[in-house]
Amino acid sequence: MTISTSNLVSAATRPDSNCPLCPRLAALRAETRARQPDWFNSPVDSFGDPNARLLIVGLAPGMQGANRTGRPFTGDYAGDLLYATLLEYGFASGVYQARPDDGLKLVDSRISNAVRCVPPQNKPLPTEINTCRQFLSATIATMPNVRAIVLLGRIAHESTVKALGLRLAAAPFAHGAVHKAGPYKLYDSYHCSRYNTNTGVLTTDMFRAVFANVRKDLG
Repeated sequence: MTISTSNLVSAATRPDSNCPLCPRLAALRAETRARQPDWFNSPVDSFGDPNARLLIVGLAPGMQGANRTGRPFTGDYAGDLLYATLLEYGFASGVYQARPDDGLKLVDSRISNAVRCVPPQNKPLPTEINTCRQFLSATIATMPNVRAIVLLGRIAHESTVKALGLRLAAAPFAHGAVHKAGPYKLYDSYHCSRYNTNTGVLTTDMFRAVFANVRKDLG
């Protein structure tokens, strides 16, 4: 099967800093800007090299994480686990110190989110996921070398599968599953949230195994 890039929206890869497309998220952004004027409080752009072979797709910025710092998965527990794993498998270099000026560099990898603005209770609505998919589609379309896409959680999985023009039934979500999608391999993982790790849904070894598999496939 070959997926044509004509199925991927040709658009900006990032929303405007005052993006109005999702009124509920725009309202939360305005409230947070008033309450925390020193925070980033804008749609969070992708982090990493557009020429990378690996793309990691998360759910959305966390209120205390990327919405505060402006870099995906930076400043919350999910980032602690993700960046430690990327460093272990050679997809990052430097030291992660949970701030955007820590000097951490991604190596042959890029991180993005299915939804670019922080949602209330970390739960975007289906209409918000659908609206923001244009930016995910454009991100994939403008990464000429991407071959592996790690999908953190069901929402990231389903939005990416739809962005690639596939039926969800053709690529069901399951931790550790690998799906072929034209030139891409999709690697599923439970999201590396504190909730999932605290409840045992996701262990560190389970998470590491996903990236070990990606490293083996990419070489």
